[in-house]
Amino acid sequence: MKNLDDLISRAETLLARLETVLPAQPGPPDWNASIGFRWRRKGGRAAIEPVSHVHHIALGDLHGIETQKRLVQENTRQFVAGYPANNVLLTGARGTGKSSLIKALLNEYSPQGLRLIEVDKQDLTDLPDIVDLIAERPERFVLYCDDLSFESDEPGYKALKVVLDGSIAAASDNCLVYATSNRRHLMPEYMQENLEYRHIGEEIHPGETSEEKISLSERFGVWASFYPFDQDEYLRIVDVWIAHFQVPGAGTEAAHKGALQWALSRSSRSGRVAWQFARDWAGKQRMMKKA
Repeated sequence: MKNLDDLISRAETLLARLETVLPAQPGPPDWNASIGFRWRRKGGRAAIEPVSHVHHIALGDLHGIETQKRLVQENTRQFVAGYPANNVLLTGARGTGKSSLIKALLNEYSPQGLRLIEVDKQDLTDLPDIVDLIAERPERFVLYCDDLSFESDEPGYKALKVVLDGSIAAASDNCLVYATSNRRHLMPEYMQENLEYRHIGEEIHPGETSEEKISLSERFGVWASFYPFDQDEYLRIVDVWIAHFQVPGAGTEAAHKGALQWALSRSSRSGRVAWQFARDWAGKQRMMKKA
């Protein structure tokens, strides 16, 4: 009996030591702390954490993507109002406003209950758990997956397909998935796949590999494609951002020449490049004024 008591005592001492090392069980999210959240995994435990400083970009700040903006905004407006809406996939050239549009929509509709939870690619297998955590909340949630790209054998690929449209359990009607990607079908495409296409009469049918890749992107009900800007549109966006920083130079030959050189050095004319140039221009102008 004494040996048993000693064993129990030693086990309790060991458990007490382990409790000081192991991370504490995360509490429920503070939904009033922010309008934006992240799903974070630490020490084997995962939780929804509020974002302290949400990027305050407005829909009116985004230029050159009016068609895409209208398409995704209409879908988001339906969702926030409690009406049926679709998951959204935004694809296309880098730096053209895909992520910025989602952030702007969050700022626009957060007063009406819209909230955003950012989920990293490596945590997509946790999507069913996240959906369960928010299923009973009154807010409307966008599960935001940025810059997605998969190989076919990645676990996150299968998990995303199930959450979008493929599980025996119905998805909660208070959440949608908004994803961005530089790839139209979220997966790399290879020359070998062209050999799988079959000709049936006058029709061309893709092979099984291509069908598998298309099956994921087809689960998004709304597709918005973004394209590189031409020179005139790029310079117009540069002028908008220079004016945003409230410094002189918008529309001037000097600013446009500098903006074109800036774009040439980056081999890209995009909204992101225009924003970066405007920041550099504004910083230099204010340094000159101070000097």
